Amino acid sequence: MAALDDRARRSARPRRRATAWSVLGELLLTAGVLALGYAGWQVWLSDAVLGERQQQAARVFAADLVPGAPAVADASALRTDEPPAEAAVADRESFAVMHIPRLGEFERVVGEGTSRAVLDSLEQGLAHYSESAMPGGLGNFAVAGHRNGQGGPFTHLDEMRLGDRIYVQTASAWHVYEFRNHEYVPPTAIGVVAPVPQLPHEPTDGRYLTLTTCNPEWSAAGRLIAYATWVGWQSAADGMPLELAETLGRA
Repeated sequence: MAALDDRARRSARPRRRATAWSVLGELLLTAGVLALGYAGWQVWLSDAVLGERQQQAARVFAADLVPGAPAVADASALRTDEPPAEAAVADRESFAVMHIPRLGEFERVVGEGTSRAVLDSLEQGLAHYSESAMPGGLGNFAVAGHRNGQGGPFTHLDEMRLGDRIYVQTASAWHVYEFRNHEYVPPTAIGVVAPVPQLPHEPTDGRYLTLTTCNPEWSAAGRLIAYATWVGWQSAADGMPLELAETLGRA
């Protein structure tokens, strides 16, 4: 009987009223949870989801570049004679697909111009510096991409190793470059996209590829640069270079 009386007295106690401070505390707690969730989306999930969208778009565009071409070439030998000249394209137009095996099954569409419309696009993701050479052309084919955010195509660009190959697919050819080295520069170092990288007054004497992105991650304080040199080409009509197909497990 005493136990019943105790429970009755406890149930009769008035409940604590919500005060302005308690309500504010709950709102702040909820806001914190939402902020952490959003940060997690941006850091871990956003780039994965948007990057996959860009990958899918690149596969579709690559198939449309040369309709009817075989999936994989019969031979793996690259040509080193004069490659076909790639025509300039209009601003924001897609014209190539870049493959970088070191970065995984990496395929991204290259669009013309370095506007946010190209860099942030789910159909592109890589942006060609308009004043630089076209793929395979004499001079420096220079391309920019986000380090983080909007698919983060160049998140792991710092993992490139000497000799890694980079393949640029156009409607006329596969242009193959080999990674040479990294460089860390301030955002004002525009010489990296000169016809001869970092030697703006030198006459063009070769074919180069320069990839630029932000550094460190999640910051625009500096730039990470990856340099590569052209080593040969193969006709687009022959299909994907056998060595690339073998690397991707598609041969």
